[in-house]
Amino acid sequence: MRQLSEKQLRASLVNASVRERKELHLPAEFDTLDWDRLEYLGWRDPKTPTIGYLVVDLSNVSDVPDAADVSGASEVSDSDTAAGLVGLRLRAGVVPPRTRVLCALCEDVSIPNEVLLFTARRVGKAGRRGDTIGTLICSHFECSRNVHRLPSSAMAGQDREAVRLNRIDNLRDRVRRFVVRAGADEIA
Repeated sequence: MRQLSEKQLRASLVNASVRERKELHLPAEFDTLDWDRLEYLGWRDPKTPTIGYLVVDLSNVSDVPDAADVSGASEVSDSDTAAGLVGLRLRAGVVPPRTRVLCALCEDVSIPNEVLLFTARRVGKAGRRGDTIGTLICSHFECSRNVHRLPSSAMAGQDREAVRLNRIDNLRDRVRRFVVRAGADEIA
């Protein structure tokens, strides 16, 4: 993930209103993030914990639609955006699952953290109709940390590093596909 500015983050949110973009609160550790170890930027709003944000860089990706097609937010001028950035405003489920569930993004079987259902309003006309999509995500967006850990030799066999790199690639793919699905009605 490349380093982002606050302005780029706000501009990347394709399913948020102008007011919602203005109300966004950055994560406390924003200035000290290790951008090289992030496959996406995700955080819970410190002032409104039921709101989360997920931002991914779709530039240099050939298997998903062009990010310009996804980020059809008319309220943001092109000069404010960084090409390829797409962000979603998410809402966390208020009731945690009764049993331990697997995060649909990192698919970490060790489940070191809580997983919640997050929903995102779809982009464009579908979102204005109230259409949403949802998926299970680590409650505090720990997916990048989870996939960067070396798996146990029992889980990975002989080549633990190859398994770790594969998990990182799979996380990138799943995040990008979730973001694109949220804007599927707007992609031509």
